Amino acid sequence: MKKIVIALLFILSINFINSQNVETGLRTPQSTIYTHLYYLQKNSYDIDKAATVFNIKDLEKAKKASIKLKRIIEAKGLKINIRRISNNPNYIDSLHYYNSSSYTLFPKKAPKIYLEKINNKWYYSEETFNNIDSIYNDVFPFGIEFIIDLAPHFFHYKILSIEVWQYIGVLILVLLSFLVFYLIKRIIFTFFKKIEKSITKYASSDINDYINSLSKPMALIIVTYLISKVLPVLDLGASVYKTIYIFIDIFISVFWIFVFIKLIRLCVEIYKQKQLSTSRDSLDNQLLPIVNNLLRGLVYSIGILHLLTLLGVDATTVIAGASIGGLAVALASQDTVKNMIGTLMIFIDKPFHIGDWIESADVVGTVEEVGFRSTRIRAADTSIYQIPNSKLSEIVINNKGLRLFRRYKTELGVRYNTPPKLIEAFVLGIRTIIDKHPDTSSDKFNVEFTGFADSSLLIMINVYFKSGNWGTEQSAKHKLHIAILELAQAIGVDFAFPTSTLYIEDFPGKIAKDMGYNTDSKTIAKNINKVIADFERKANSDSATDSSDVNDEE
Repeated sequence: MKKIVIALLFILSINFINSQNVETGLRTPQSTIYTHLYYLQKNSYDIDKAATVFNIKDLEKAKKASIKLKRIIEAKGLKINIRRISNNPNYIDSLHYYNSSSYTLFPKKAPKIYLEKINNKWYYSEETFNNIDSIYNDVFPFGIEFIIDLAPHFFHYKILSIEVWQYIGVLILVLLSFLVFYLIKRIIFTFFKKIEKSITKYASSDINDYINSLSKPMALIIVTYLISKVLPVLDLGASVYKTIYIFIDIFISVFWIFVFIKLIRLCVEIYKQKQLSTSRDSLDNQLLPIVNNLLRGLVYSIGILHLLTLLGVDATTVIAGASIGGLAVALASQDTVKNMIGTLMIFIDKPFHIGDWIESADVVGTVEEVGFRSTRIRAADTSIYQIPNSKLSEIVINNKGLRLFRRYKTELGVRYNTPPKLIEAFVLGIRTIIDKHPDTSSDKFNVEFTGFADSSLLIMINVYFKSGNWGTEQSAKHKLHIAILELAQAIGVDFAFPTSTLYIEDFPGKIAKDMGYNTDSKTIAKNINKVIADFERKANSDSATDSSDVNDEE
């Protein structure tokens, strides 16, 4: 029984081995490709049989084409798994060639290399034969025959299955790569410096650092690409090239990620420098970090997806999974999505800028920061409001920071016994003060005697200050108030306050009180001119002081 089992196992093993044998010939796509590669191996070399895979009459051309095609496949790192090639003599390609009797070995990497069925035999197509020379010149732009055929015998001595001339070639390639890297890096750095000077005139050490860090990965990309073009000359074999090209594709993808990240940082820095030259507190400056993070996240996402495809992961599967996951996250965080959209609307509409004083039904204060999710507003009592951007983009906002002028309206109450002539002079004097004031609009003010209150005669002052800053407005008010007080004191106008005065016209033995108002026109005009001249001198002096302070700061 034991002998029978052993015999059966022996027979099955023989059948299995025989089933794994691949036949030569042109009956199937598998046999044709196997014939081509098998008869170009050292142990089974037969160039005449290898040339039969081309359906042409010129045998010499077929021989050269078969050798070149093998070198192309090896140099591109296109390793062929003969077991996965169709062994069906009636194979139909329904995907790439519209139900034709053709077979493409590498649809993505080498679509021009394919087989077609002619008279029940499979040959490399006529298009493949016609394109071999052009493909070969692309893969071997510097040639390869002169190295293999003309190198001395010693150079073909093998160490660890690699010939001496190949070691020398790798060493020369490494040295040239370092030299080309530093040269290209310098050229790229100079190129970006010229672009920077044409865009902005403000030099910055940060910009120089970003340009320098950007030039390195770009130079590495160019050098790596040049290496991939020269590598086929070394004739390292299909398996070696396949591994090398995988690493090259990964390195280039990583370098491109670094290039885009550095490029984003460079653009942000240049824009930031331009913004600092115009306004230090703008909404655009607040937008920069958000845009920077979004673009960086997008670059990383695309880069990682590309790396996964290089490692053999199906990109469609990854995108579908990411879409489903993104939908689930979006449904679970609707408020966050709303705030993101609100942030986008704020940056598009720009209803306010950083530093603006805004008022709404819920909050009053100065905008300090616009974040990715919420906006921070500091109230007058220095407390902080944190308002979601979705809500802020919907409510009615009164932006005091966008006012062209800051309106100031008040009423002055003078005593009832002030003579009309003196009131008229007082009003004219205030108008002149406002007209001479450096911080008011000379064509936007009103000073009028508007009515009679219980204890005073009312003089209305309506004035517009030029500065939109609250602190500067208060300083301008201070100057205006002091000038009005000095004017009133100079011409003898008294301000009223709530009082009750009992005045007796005729009393035995008493003389009616004289209020002592000086209504002489020349005296009033002299006093007004003196007050106006003093105010104008003070205003000019303050303006000169402010200008010198600004120059000192610069």
